Amino acid sequence: MTYKLDSKSIHIPDADLERTMKTLNISKAEAIQVWLEDEGYLINDEQEALEKKAKQTRVTATIHQAKATTKTQRERVHKEDPIKEQLIAAVANCLGNFDCSHLSITNKSKTIEFTIDDDNYEFNLIRHRKPKK
Repeated sequence: MTYKLDSKSIHIPDADLERTMKTLNISKAEAIQVWLEDEGYLINDEQEALEKKAKQTRVTATIHQAKATTKTQRERVHKEDPIKEQLIAAVANCLGNFDCSHLSITNKSKTIEFTIDDDNYEFNLIRHRKPKK
């Protein structure tokens, strides 16, 4: 909708007017006035007084300076898995028979890293869950 205010031609979105009319249960003329006041084309004394009072009490300053509280994260507890640990140890032992250099178990129940002929390898053990019935 295009509204003429003095010599200015102002475009007011119809969706904004419909929403204002519906939520505040007011007429179209009143919705246009509310929109013009909100956008700064008209001055509403009551609205100006409320803004001045909010600036004096610094309500908006405390809102904008508010910081989110950080939650302390619990320390992650890893479950012991003796079968995987034994498998990793056995594979590391077997890899010792090859001409491996820099053989290291980086995670005792998951990962082995090693080098053969200047090529780096990583052995990653994954156990899959049983399918649900």
